[in-house]
Amino acid sequence: MKYRLGDICTITKGETGIMRAIPGPYTMVALGEENKTHNEFQFDTKAVIIPLVSSTGHGHASMKRVKYQEGKFAVGSILCAVIPKDERFVLAKYLHIYLNWNREELLVSQMKGMANVSLPMNKIADVLVTVPGIAKQKEIIELEKKLVEKELEADKLYASQLTLLENLNQAILQEAVQGKLVPQNPNDEPATKLLKRIKTEKATLRKAQGKVKTEKPLTPIKPSEIPFEIPESWVWCRLGEIAKNVEYGTSQKAEMTSEHIPVLRMNNIQSGKIDCTNLKYVSNLIDDLPKLFLVDGDMLFNRTNSYELVGKTAIYRGTNNSMTFASYLIRVQYDENVIPEFVSNYVNSPICRETQLEPEIIQQNGQANFNGTKLQNILFPLPPLPEQTRIVAEIEKQLAKTKQLKEHIIASQQATEQLLKALLHQAFEVKETV
Repeated sequence: MKYRLGDICTITKGETGIMRAIPGPYTMVALGEENKTHNEFQFDTKAVIIPLVSSTGHGHASMKRVKYQEGKFAVGSILCAVIPKDERFVLAKYLHIYLNWNREELLVSQMKGMANVSLPMNKIADVLVTVPGIAKQKEIIELEKKLVEKELEADKLYASQLTLLENLNQAILQEAVQGKLVPQNPNDEPATKLLKRIKTEKATLRKAQGKVKTEKPLTPIKPSEIPFEIPESWVWCRLGEIAKNVEYGTSQKAEMTSEHIPVLRMNNIQSGKIDCTNLKYVSNLIDDLPKLFLVDGDMLFNRTNSYELVGKTAIYRGTNNSMTFASYLIRVQYDENVIPEFVSNYVNSPICRETQLEPEIIQQNGQANFNGTKLQNILFPLPPLPEQTRIVAEIEKQLAKTKQLKEHIIASQQATEQLLKALLHQAFEVKETV
């Protein structure tokens, strides 16, 4: 039998602004996964707590969770408490299970608004819920408890598998940048000659650009600085020796106006790749353009972020002069003697991070920083050009396999969640024998 929620429950809006809560002895139910505390309580009962605003906002309707609370507690003003009028007819815990597992269909679908998406309380009152007898409700509560335990076990297993895959990805990069992923070819031109040619061509380019002063030489590499052994055909150099250009991005404020020029920002570097979702834009009339337009093959290095994200690097592969990049990124450009993806894979490797980046990262005001001068001075293992190509191809091949495995694990996890949800739905739909 289905009942209108407003007929079998009272629905009361929370009274306390979450940011104004005064810490105290009572739980204050908040929107996030973790609750807060408050010095006063609003309810002394068992209740289902439903958010009145979208979990993500910005025009997108979503609800990550419906909560259950009992005893003395307060509720934030962007949530409401749904309290059964008669627990002999419907249990609050049963309602929580029913509404939480069916929240997409029953609650998220009723959210309104373009920018600030919200759930009107009158829409909550109109929600229809299936209410079996008390004995059946208690049976469903016990079933949900067991299913949640199984789900937690499965999530732990999937998380362990994903961690192992990430470790495998890091091991692939580690092997690659140490010259252990593909065999060396004795017919390849040694990297010492390649480095000499790169320097000659850089000097020629500077002269053609009218730069009269010679480039300031980087500090010679001391034997004690070398972090690991490389093949005989490779050579150690500093990153600045092989880069023809290193510069910061635009500090122009970006907006959401999509008819302008897209700006790649820190969040657009994900897992060693450029992710073009959630773009912002700048006018094509700013002073930084056309100088800071991106060119196919540019390497972008995240110089400012949280500690673990500083140093994340990716290669821009796209149309020339169609995008730019923000000031928290450093652009590094190379000529045809360097494969940008090899450099990016090296910078993203655990051994580069451990030996070259982390010792020079500066923590300041809650942010970590790594500047362009330091980037040019990191030690870089340069392979022969043909070997760079072979290594990059092998990395892509190996990472494609681990990506497939990751997708399979995630699909299995989603299938497990759907199975558990289906088992509960089946319980909701079982007709009782009179």
